[in-house]
Amino acid sequence: MKQKRIEDYGIQIGRLPRGPRNKITDVPGVRVGHATIRDERHNTGVTVIQPSEGNIFRDRLVAASFVHNGFGKTAGTVQIDELGTLETPIALTNTLNVGAVSDAVAAWMTERCQQDGIALRSVNPVVGECNDSALNTITDRAVRAEHVYEALRSASEDFEEGGVGAGAGTTCYGMKGGIGSASRTVTLDGRTYTVGVLVQSNYGATADLQINGIPVGERISRWIRGEACDEGSIMVVLATDVPLTARQLRRVIRRCSVGIARCGSYIGHGSGEIFLGFSTANVIGPGDGDLLSLVSIREDRIDRLFRAAGEATEEAILNSMVTAGEVTAPDGHTVRSLGDFLEAHAEIFK
Repeated sequence: MKQKRIEDYGIQIGRLPRGPRNKITDVPGVRVGHATIRDERHNTGVTVIQPSEGNIFRDRLVAASFVHNGFGKTAGTVQIDELGTLETPIALTNTLNVGAVSDAVAAWMTERCQQDGIALRSVNPVVGECNDSALNTITDRAVRAEHVYEALRSASEDFEEGGVGAGAGTTCYGMKGGIGSASRTVTLDGRTYTVGVLVQSNYGATADLQINGIPVGERISRWIRGEACDEGSIMVVLATDVPLTARQLRRVIRRCSVGIARCGSYIGHGSGEIFLGFSTANVIGPGDGDLLSLVSIREDRIDRLFRAAGEATEEAILNSMVTAGEVTAPDGHTVRSLGDFLEAHAEIFK
C-alpha cells in the first residue's frame, strides 16, 4: 500500500521541483534497504544507503561530513573528512549497535571485494546512529550482522519510510519519528540534476514544531498530553549527482541545518545533528597516472543546491513522522503519530 506522505495532506514544502519518487533514490544508482526488529522488548533495526551499483571500494565517490552538534557516536567520518571520499555503504542504526554494524559492513565489503578480485587490506565503514532507548531495550544490542546483510540485500529504489529499520524506535518532537526522505531537482547548463536527502529523525521539543511555517507544537502537546524536550539526534544523509569537490559538498550538507530549523528546532545541547553527503558525479577509481581530473560546479552557482538541501531536509523530516505509525514501548507507554494528528486536524492547513 502506498504510504501517505506530507504532500498528500496538501502541504507543499519549498519551491523547487521534486524528483519522480521524491526520495534520495531519485539520484541514479542510489538504493536504500532496511532490516526491522520489532517484538515485546525491541523497536530497532538498521537502514543502509547503497551509494552506487558498482563496487564502491574500488570506485569511490566524493564525500563529506559535518557535525552541527556532536552529541553522537558516528563511525567513519574522520577518514571522510581527511580524504574526501566514501568507500562503503552508509549504515544507520541505534547508538549501542554502531560497533556491530561497523563490523558487519566491513565483513560485507571484504566479501564483495573478494568476489570482484579486488585487494582489500583496510576499509572505512561509515555508520550513523540515534538513541532509540525510549522505545527499545537498547542495552540488548539486538542488531546483528544478519540484519545488516538483510538491509544490504533488500536495498531498492522504492523503499518504505517511517518506523522501519533504523527508525523503528525513534521519536521526533514527542511523536513517532523514523526514516524519511525527499528530493529536489536543479538545472545546470541545461541538464537536470538531483539532490536527495534521507533522515533518521529522533530529536525536537514538541512545543517548537512547525509545519510549513505554521506553529503546531503547542496544539500537539495538548493532543498527546505531554511534551518532549529538544534532545536526541538526527542523522541526515544527502546524495547528489551534481559534480562537487569535497569542500563544496561540505558547504552543501551544512545547509541541511536550514531544514531542521524550519521544523522548529534550535538544536539543543543534548541533541546530535550529524550530516553526511556524497556525490555520484566523480568516480575515483584505480589509475596509473599521478593526476586526477574532476569536474565541479562553479562556486557562484551553488546557491540553488543550498536551497535544495534545506527544502529536501525539511520535507524528509516531516515524511519521517507522517509515515510512522503509533508505537508502544516495552514499558507500556505509547508514542503517537503525526499522521493521525493531521488526519484529525486537517483544518489547520486550509
